[in-house]
Amino acid sequence: MPDSLLTRIEGPIAVLTMNRPDKRNAMNDRLLAALDGFFSNPPEGVKVAVLTGTAGHYCSGLDLSEQVQRDAEGTMRHSRGWHGVMDKIQFSGLPVVSAMFGAVIGGGLELATATHVRIAEPSTIFQLPEGRRGIYVGGGASVRVGRILGADRMIEMMLTGRKYDADQGERLGLCHYTVGEGEAMGLAMELAGKIAQNASLSNYVMIHALSRIEDMSKADGLFTESLCAALTQTSPDAEEGLRAFLEKRQPQFR
Repeated sequence: MPDSLLTRIEGPIAVLTMNRPDKRNAMNDRLLAALDGFFSNPPEGVKVAVLTGTAGHYCSGLDLSEQVQRDAEGTMRHSRGWHGVMDKIQFSGLPVVSAMFGAVIGGGLELATATHVRIAEPSTIFQLPEGRRGIYVGGGASVRVGRILGADRMIEMMLTGRKYDADQGERLGLCHYTVGEGEAMGLAMELAGKIAQNASLSNYVMIHALSRIEDMSKADGLFTESLCAALTQTSPDAEEGLRAFLEKRQPQFR
């Protein structure tokens, strides 16, 4: 059986390709476990991950053909397992860039919104069809997609099964960049290369702090910002960044 997740290392960048072409890269337990395994223990020296699909699709969501009948407790535990893996992708400390095309549907959109930079080709379709199937999202969309779109628009999206294309997705925040056909990976690698040149500590703090500050009161968020500033601005990387700026050269972070 072929690997459901292909991994290629290019210097500080890990390229992860979901590899279930006959299923439009639909998520099953094996693919979910492979993502969990990578982000639980990223290879040494990797500073950024690029996540993409194959055969014209990013990820079409949960593979319903492999689902078993579960009771309420089993369904809740399965959903919480998804939450754990999505949290690991968002908070492993590695910035993750998604190169998207074709289906970014249901669980695929939940996966994409756990990543930090999202690029969409013209073929990209964003959709949450769960409401049309008599079910409800279970992989984190209520929080991640809901915070991007707002509850009002997400309710409409789920009630109607509405699809958004790449340009609409960019306007709404489901993706950050739109590119031409076949160009998502090129831009993803370019941006990943830039991100890899940042100080690892500042990347880590940005990933962890900003999404949590969003949950805080104004006062708590500002205090947390000061802690993050103190941590990063007194680091050896901050000293190197200042020297590089004064010397008009690229910084060489640890």
